[in-house]
Amino acid sequence: MIAKIGKGSNMYGAILYNQQKVETENGAVLLLNRIPDTVDGRYSVAYFNRCFEPYLSANNKTEKTVRHISLNPDPKDKVSDEQFTEMAQDYMERMGYGNQPYIVFKHTDIDRTHIHIVSTCVGIDGKKIPDDYDHPRSMAICRDLETKYNLHKATEQEQKQANKVFKPVDHKNGDIKSQIASIVRHLPKYYSFSTMGSYNALLSLFNITVEEVRGERNGQAVNGLVYVALDENGNKVSNPFKSSLFGKDAGIAWLQKHFEQAKVKMKTNPARSVLKNTVELAMHTTSNETDFKKQLTEQGINTVVRRNNEGRIYGITFIGHESRSVWNGSALDRNLSANVFNDWWNNGNKPELKTQDNPVSKTNAIDNQPTKDLFEFIPQEHSQNFDMGLFSLLPESQCVDYEEEQFANRMKKKKKGRGL
Repeated sequence: MIAKIGKGSNMYGAILYNQQKVETENGAVLLLNRIPDTVDGRYSVAYFNRCFEPYLSANNKTEKTVRHISLNPDPKDKVSDEQFTEMAQDYMERMGYGNQPYIVFKHTDIDRTHIHIVSTCVGIDGKKIPDDYDHPRSMAICRDLETKYNLHKATEQEQKQANKVFKPVDHKNGDIKSQIASIVRHLPKYYSFSTMGSYNALLSLFNITVEEVRGERNGQAVNGLVYVALDENGNKVSNPFKSSLFGKDAGIAWLQKHFEQAKVKMKTNPARSVLKNTVELAMHTTSNETDFKKQLTEQGINTVVRRNNEGRIYGITFIGHESRSVWNGSALDRNLSANVFNDWWNNGNKPELKTQDNPVSKTNAIDNQPTKDLFEFIPQEHSQNFDMGLFSLLPESQCVDYEEEQFANRMKKKKKGRGL
């Protein structure tokens, strides 16, 4: 089992990410710890968010107050809801969060059922719960849980697969060829994308673009790809590198097979409905492009917009990092096409709110549910002013936080050093 610990400052974004999966029947609430249940057992993002307010508003000086943890058993493990609940309680107790409010969500939208835990590292007294050794403790707990529940042990190779780190190309660091190689040789093995445009959108997150080259050699047609590094503004900053320099997995023949396989796989991918609803919610709760992109980033989704020289939007792509899938807007829904966003952001014509199957009403319709004795869970009231900064499943480099693997590698190096 692999644990990932996300640290951020926007509780609303963390809850929204998980509750959206519940609303689309790709998730469920398994446990509430020190959070009052509602009379009918129904919840909303706003309701959950209010339950954390006393802790967040008591905060003295902690910047990243939110803890967003995922526990990921092997896909072959059959874990019941009761076992997931027990694991979460055991894990949080041993991590020092047993007396904190937290919510345990089960996710079923990808091929491995797993759980997410949303909590805060700030106690009701405003003091931060120490987290200096979070990752080594987390790893030790996971090993114990594997034994206790007879789970498959996470091998070194499986941890590397699950925790692959991709860093954007930095042309100032030199050796651009090696930087590009470390991404294009492996990225297609982890993400599903069905067109060259969606592949390019994914590569753009890592400051790379790929171009198709056609020509003729010795009377025969030649068709290939070249990769070019980009700067932070999307400008080309390197010579083109032939795909053959990076192996067959970076070439056009292999990618075309990937496109066809991804088309079949993505037709039945449950992440599609989750992503669609999340994007629609962002459309109706933001007023401009910057806020729209920020809200989706907080939920592990990148937005790549393509404009022509006149500024017209001719393409929009959404990249879901948890489902590791890349979707053109029109493939999600005709109401999420590039033309719709061009009309909104360039012409000021914001799309009208749907009246049927509306994710906004689903998410916020239960804001004022009566509770079962709120004060049993929250000792005292505080002001409602609390931090609503950026929470993201992704760090600044726009890839997943894989500190557990990095820590394991450091420990191995230390052990080797002792043996010399």
